[in-house]
Amino acid sequence: MRLLLLCLLLLAGLLAPARAAAEDGYRLWLRYGPVEPARRARYAAAATALVGEAPSPTLRAARDELARGLEAMLGRPLPVEVGGARAGAILFGTPASSPAVARLNLPVGRLGDEGYLIRSVRVDGRPATVIAANSDRGVLYGAFALLRRIQTRQTLERLDLADAPKVKLRLLNHWDNLDRTVERGYAGQSLWDWHKLPEWQEPRLRDYARANASVGVNGTVLNNVNSNAQVLTPPYLAKVAALADLFRPYGIRVYLSARFNAPMEIGGLTTADPLDPAVRGWWRDKAAEIYTRVPDFGGFLVKANSEGQPGPQDYGRSHADGANMLAEAVAPRGGVVMWRAFVYSNEKPDDRAKQAYDEFRPLDGRFHPNVVVQVKNGPIDFQPREPFHPLFGAMPRTPLALEVQLTKEYLGFATHLAYLGPMWEEVLRADTFRAGAGSTVAKVVDGSLHGRTLTAMAGVANVGTDRNWTGSQFDQANWYAFGRLAWDPHGSARAIAEEWARQTWDNDPRLVAPVVDTMMTSREAVVDYMTPLGLHHLMATDHHYGPGPWVDDLPRADWNPTYYHRAGAAGIGFDRTTRGSGALSQYAPEVAQRLSDPRTTPEELLLWFHHLPWDHRLASGRTLWNELVVRYSRGVAKVRDMRRTWAGLRPHVDAERHTEVGVFLAVQEKEARWWRDASIAYFGSLSKRPLPAGQTPPAHPLAYYRSLRFPHAPGQ
Repeated sequence: MRLLLLCLLLLAGLLAPARAAAEDGYRLWLRYGPVEPARRARYAAAATALVGEAPSPTLRAARDELARGLEAMLGRPLPVEVGGARAGAILFGTPASSPAVARLNLPVGRLGDEGYLIRSVRVDGRPATVIAANSDRGVLYGAFALLRRIQTRQTLERLDLADAPKVKLRLLNHWDNLDRTVERGYAGQSLWDWHKLPEWQEPRLRDYARANASVGVNGTVLNNVNSNAQVLTPPYLAKVAALADLFRPYGIRVYLSARFNAPMEIGGLTTADPLDPAVRGWWRDKAAEIYTRVPDFGGFLVKANSEGQPGPQDYGRSHADGANMLAEAVAPRGGVVMWRAFVYSNEKPDDRAKQAYDEFRPLDGRFHPNVVVQVKNGPIDFQPREPFHPLFGAMPRTPLALEVQLTKEYLGFATHLAYLGPMWEEVLRADTFRAGAGSTVAKVVDGSLHGRTLTAMAGVANVGTDRNWTGSQFDQANWYAFGRLAWDPHGSARAIAEEWARQTWDNDPRLVAPVVDTMMTSREAVVDYMTPLGLHHLMATDHHYGPGPWVDDLPRADWNPTYYHRAGAAGIGFDRTTRGSGALSQYAPEVAQRLSDPRTTPEELLLWFHHLPWDHRLASGRTLWNELVVRYSRGVAKVRDMRRTWAGLRPHVDAERHTEVGVFLAVQEKEARWWRDASIAYFGSLSKRPLPAGQTPPAHPLAYYRSLRFPHAPGQ
């Protein structure tokens, strides 16, 4: 009887309808969900077979991705053929790898090394689609582009698409340490398991490479800019080589952050002076050793003479001296040196925002051709809002890379929803006026403003070992947006958000429209409840979690939030006009003139450039104090609206991801109130003004907020 009952239970399980696999975010935007039956036939008619040879690992990766994606979306496997072209076939390859592609005589020559062409053609009288490029990498990017069209439900009829990246180096910078901790990382441990490498390579590393290739990222810096010289020793170089081998088929080159005094720490030298012949020889030998293991090694990223890191200034040398020494070491094999312009020291107490310009602008034209100066989007440090960095456009004889931060060090870590596409679009579209009107940062980054061919855009990575990669579902969008904007700095943040939403969630317009609207307003909500009206660097000490505008006891002046807001009984803000630090003089005259007057300064940057009295009137007619309170409250209200919107999307989102996002939005609303109340309590204690009518007072006295401590906040 018990055996019969067991059999019946097993039979019932077999006959029961299968439950959909739970969504946990692992597949990112490469979910390849099934196409709805009403559309499937049209796509199936245009994708009947894959035709092409795959003599290289990269072409095999392209073929396998097409096979994987099309089978998942169309519900059937596609035959893979070497020759022939049945109706609806998809041909892929280069003129060198595919005779069928070569016979089409397509205009791929103008697409460079990484561009691709997708075109509707006829082969032997039958309709087909071709993905063609000059290189295998271009074919891979084209494969992802074709799959993206289906994922976003665009037509495959009468295609004539040609695209190529506008930026040469599109890099993720991993601030990963050799012990697998991640500085400013909020998504688990480092993806690189150094202890088990090179023998064991996590299977998810291939998925990491696929995701990067799908958005055009072609380089990864494996280790923290606050680097450890041990990564340059033979045991670790063997591990680096294993990662390079794994990533190479996906068009990704590896780079290393180099510790400037490595010749002393691991080389036995008594100096790291970049003009010392022994030091220069040590770096040449080290570069040769690396290239022996990694023939396509990309080069070095360097943080020097900043935040206590060693550098050439320790020996009375310039940044150019240090960068050029390393550039000479990697130049014979085509390597580059990315030298970060993020520098500041306690010897520059008047305005930290000025130091990078002061140190690097005089060096324009003194760097070797394979050196890129890597400049943050703003002059301070990845704040929720900053003006564009004054170095952009000011160094016409030096390649400049834009550095942005995907990991949200100052924007609520992984739990706050903040889509950063609008932030990056804001800086890329900013006009430097350095070569007349229209001299945008994007034109500096893509090289078109000054005719540069060595171009780069770098993003501080936000990925880790969390199952969903980035610590939250919506933080995946920042990884996606970075890749798409690095490919084309003139792209639209909204269009990218819609692409991501359709691939990551669903194509249902009842879902897409509210998700995209939420994403597009999310960063502004964070600005409002953290740093409205151009306030900046108000975060608590070290971990940057939560508000700390009252902090004034740290040993360096520019580590203290009070240094940046300068609030007191008379007013608030940092005067960077000629009456103050003079930082505005670092911008082009057209920019400086507009920003020198509070009446013509955009209100979102008002207190970045001006110290103003609490009763100063803004465009709304409100006083500065009242406007500040209103904006803090507005930020909280925006998050509350985001929660309501997301709750209404429950019927259109799988339960697991809907619940996670909902919980995180609840955390965000709670912490937005904390930011609002703590900031109002502190600034109110200085302004001595009452709250505007209808505004709720802080939930606790100021002493409560000042007493909070978070010694174990993540990312330190």
